[in-house]
Amino acid sequence: MKFGIFYELQLPRPWAPDDELTLYQNALEQIELADKCGYDYAWQVEHHFLEEYSHSPAPESFLAAASQRTKQIRLGHGICQLTTNHPARVAERIATLDLLSKGRVEMGMGESSSSTELEPFGVAVDDKREIFEEAVRAIMPMFKDGGSEHHGKHFDLPLRNVLPKPVQKPHPPLWVACSQLDTLAKCGEWGMGALGFQFVSADAAHAWVHAYYNAFVKRQQKLAEYNTNPNIALVSFFMCAKTDEEARARADGDTFFQFCLKYYSSPTGDRKRPPPGAVNMWDEYNKWKRANPEAHASALRGGLIGSPETIRRKLKKFQTSNIDQVVLLNQAGRNTHEHICESLELFAQEVMPEFQAAHPELLKWKERVLNRELDLEEIDTSAFKLRYGGNMAKIAPVVQAAE
Repeated sequence: MKFGIFYELQLPRPWAPDDELTLYQNALEQIELADKCGYDYAWQVEHHFLEEYSHSPAPESFLAAASQRTKQIRLGHGICQLTTNHPARVAERIATLDLLSKGRVEMGMGESSSSTELEPFGVAVDDKREIFEEAVRAIMPMFKDGGSEHHGKHFDLPLRNVLPKPVQKPHPPLWVACSQLDTLAKCGEWGMGALGFQFVSADAAHAWVHAYYNAFVKRQQKLAEYNTNPNIALVSFFMCAKTDEEARARADGDTFFQFCLKYYSSPTGDRKRPPPGAVNMWDEYNKWKRANPEAHASALRGGLIGSPETIRRKLKKFQTSNIDQVVLLNQAGRNTHEHICESLELFAQEVMPEFQAAHPELLKWKERVLNRELDLEEIDTSAFKLRYGGNMAKIAPVVQAAE
């Protein structure tokens, strides 16, 4: 098993003048620390206009800065939005980052699930999958030597040589964000890695791993000519401390992630949103916590939150599911920079090495599956489709203006 860290760059209100500066600098320090501690991946999202939830509209700039402060850690777009960026600009930025990082880029792609983001770019929610698939077809030839052209419904590019070209040939590894669990199986059909932002249980992970690899092996239909990437990464709440009680106290804001996620990706009937600043998400989140203390506590218990021994025990369950990578969500709500750094260090010292050392065994299992030497059971995934996890499914952020 490998381990990543994950950044939305969350910034709950109220905002002081230097808060965004501090947020960015702290995150870069955390990635630099993770690199020194031996973490495998650092993933950075792309979001637009999502107040408090994510102040990260330019991951290519952030990851470029991280590339100059790190040496080994893989730098992942988790994800680059293909619906709000022109394909040529995507190819240019990915290749440039690959050059700056000396070939450490992971190319995660996605659609965006929020009308708050898509509408200002003139993209209809109902068209986003079609745009995404066409963008993939347009981008892949751009990484090859020489020129390429694309003439489609949503993009039209005359013959041009898109420069520069990436270090990794023919291109960096390809991933897709799974904003819905069903997309995990779709990623298998496409032959791309699956980035799951679902906070699923170990049982659900087992079912979806089977669905992914069965689609990858038996029903693969690539969108274009590219190298496949058979990998599954799943995000989990994370905080490691000396005791379970201390870890839960330090991770108290983790569920702010899901609260905001549901608010921004579950549109009202007419898909309209309140104007900027009209809703204080942090206040609404705390109202929800006070009204649902057991749901909040249960959600925290479900994450990788606790002492090294507690987290080790939980990881062993995920290990049996043959997950390739666990992506650790540490920066959420108002979790402090000091606690995040201490968490990363403690986990790296006392837990991570034994699971990283076992990764070759996973690769042997995967090779057998891909070579059709091991036939995986077709598991019914209908019981594992809750996007937010059982105890967070009842979140209902109010949509009303603050006084």
